Amino acid sequence: MKNKIFIAIIAIATLMSCNSANNKGHEGHEGEEHEESGAEGVVILNKNQQEALKIKLGTIQMRNLTTVVKTNGQLEVAPSSSADVTAIVGGNVKSIKVFHGDKVAKGQLLAVLEHPDYIVLQEQFSEVANKLEFLEKEYERQKELFENNVGAGKDYQQAKSEYNTAKAKYEGLKSRLQLLNLSPDKIEEGNISNTVNIIAPINGFVNEVNIKVGTYVDAKDKLFAITDNSEIHADFMIYEKDVHLVKEGQTVHFTVSNRPSEELTATVFAIGKEFEANSRAVHIHAKLNEKVSGLISGMYISGHLHTDKQFTQTVPNDAIVTEGTKSYIFIVDNEALESKENAEHDDHDLGVEEKADAHADNDEHEGHDHDTEEKADTHADNDSGHNNSGEMAFRMVEVITGLKDDGYTQITLVDSLPENTQVVLNSAYYLLSEIGKGETSHEH
Repeated sequence: MKNKIFIAIIAIATLMSCNSANNKGHEGHEGEEHEESGAEGVVILNKNQQEALKIKLGTIQMRNLTTVVKTNGQLEVAPSSSADVTAIVGGNVKSIKVFHGDKVAKGQLLAVLEHPDYIVLQEQFSEVANKLEFLEKEYERQKELFENNVGAGKDYQQAKSEYNTAKAKYEGLKSRLQLLNLSPDKIEEGNISNTVNIIAPINGFVNEVNIKVGTYVDAKDKLFAITDNSEIHADFMIYEKDVHLVKEGQTVHFTVSNRPSEELTATVFAIGKEFEANSRAVHIHAKLNEKVSGLISGMYISGHLHTDKQFTQTVPNDAIVTEGTKSYIFIVDNEALESKENAEHDDHDLGVEEKADAHADNDEHEGHDHDTEEKADTHADNDSGHNNSGEMAFRMVEVITGLKDDGYTQITLVDSLPENTQVVLNSAYYLLSEIGKGETSHEH
């Protein structure tokens, strides 16, 4: 009897030992599976996380980040595209035909002036014109007599002098009338006007109106200012230390103060030859490459120009993250996402099989086994749409950083990437922190 009890105790102990060993082996297998469930340096985000971070994808861009000269200045027009309008001869303002900001064409009427002096000037011209006709005939008569040795030389010389004097006066008065926009031909016909017209000398916009009706204006007074903005150009300031880098034909990238989000370009066509006394800077002039409406002379501009054309690989600054002494970017890793999905399917299939075996051991009814198989098939069908879940995998890629400018950084890839690889253009620090969370959880 004692021998039978002893043998039973040994059998129970052996069975417990085997079960314990099996459990330990199963736990080790689970731990191994957890280690292999995620690749190193990869983070997977669901659709909600991507939207919350506003993840932007793109490719590595080629930009010119070599030697860059910073500059600022203002928009200007050429001297020939700006005009101050004066009266030439003083008078009273009778009427004003334009308003501040109006667009005018060359030759368009701006204002009308009136004054008695205009009448006097026309009378003088008419008198000289009539006298000139008589003097011209007298001069020709005396010349003919002199050449035929009939008339005295003294009479011929006097007729010639009087004719030339009258002719000079006639031409002078004629020019003055033309400056006042009065027709000499009409005046010779007896059409005298008591007004003169002030007309626009160029196309452009009226920037200043400095007169009122009834006001007397002198010859030197500025009545209007007109600017032709169609010929506007960029006037930049280059400091002394950078002047040697600037050459005609270089392209300047700049923004205007009233539209900071829109980058414009201009080509340098002239470089100043003297420094400003206070700033020690030189003016450079650049012609705009785009036709942009709404630009006004005097607008503040800021920009930069590249002194060579060596393009390099770049990404936005927010696409780069630093860990220790190394720098990284994140790329879309479809293979990592596929590996994760395959692992989840394998784990699911294994779990279904284990549950089916357990049910088969505990249940002798065939109907129960049939239900278990149906549930497993249904679960597998639900998992088949996992590719459409919206998840994306991002993998860290080491890069070497270089020059920085205008929100972009030069990069050199440690390992080459396929062409058109999708790169995460922002939120790199957040992705790195997600990897850190995953590693901490794994160690725990």
